[in-house]
Amino acid sequence: MRRILRLLAGMVVTLALLLAGPLWMLATEAEGEGRHWASASREPAGLAPAPEAAPGAVVQLYAARTWGWRGAFGVHTWIATREAGAEAWRMHHVLSWRRPALVSEATRVPDRAWYGNPPALLADYRGEAAERLIPEIEAAVAAYPAPAAYRAWPGPNSNTFTAWVVREVEGLDAVLPVTAVGKDYLFEGLLAAAPGGRGLTVSAGGVLGLTLGRDEGLEVNLLGLSLGLDLRRPALKLPGVGRLGMAPTIKGGGGSSGDR
Repeated sequence: MRRILRLLAGMVVTLALLLAGPLWMLATEAEGEGRHWASASREPAGLAPAPEAAPGAVVQLYAARTWGWRGAFGVHTWIATREAGAEAWRMHHVLSWRRPALVSEATRVPDRAWYGNPPALLADYRGEAAERLIPEIEAAVAAYPAPAAYRAWPGPNSNTFTAWVVREVEGLDAVLPVTAVGKDYLFEGLLAAAPGGRGLTVSAGGVLGLTLGRDEGLEVNLLGLSLGLDLRRPALKLPGVGRLGMAPTIKGGGGSSGDR
């Protein structure tokens, strides 16, 4: 009986530690309160280059806090591509309110705030590298195995989609935030490449797993929430709160803090 009680106590403490960050975010973040999602800001963040400034092909990956209480737990991620000489972008992501959930649409502002929450740039590929990646990204998007499915926890969701495409396309790497709930959901097997490259993810149904990578550092997934430590660019990564420390690597080299 004592062993069972110790086990239960350990589970309660672990759950409390995992939820401490999201609960803190809920308690301290007032953005969005009292407003409807339709009135939330959709202003561009100035991260997507204008065609005249960068006429070549561009591939960018973004992450932004989700709307409402879900934002205390995680982010929404998406992929944006623009062909050389084109005015418009293609924005690829998975949405909870659309059927099919997978959406690929034209837009001139792929870096708009996600209903009040400004995006962060995860990867920025340009020129010849982007030209090579775009058709492979489109093929991977078309082959995504769950285009009609969306499950906020533990996946498949928008972050599952982004991580899956990144893993499928050789040369496309991105360090997804620790708050990208669902990124460790694997459709087949228990083992996959880490999205940031040069690493591995081991995951059981997206609720228990571990990622070890050059740019991710060490991340442990417990009940779908992740925490970790990055030694290469020193930072502590906490559920809900996110990254505390140095900014992460922006893969691709096109951003201001490119892959180094």
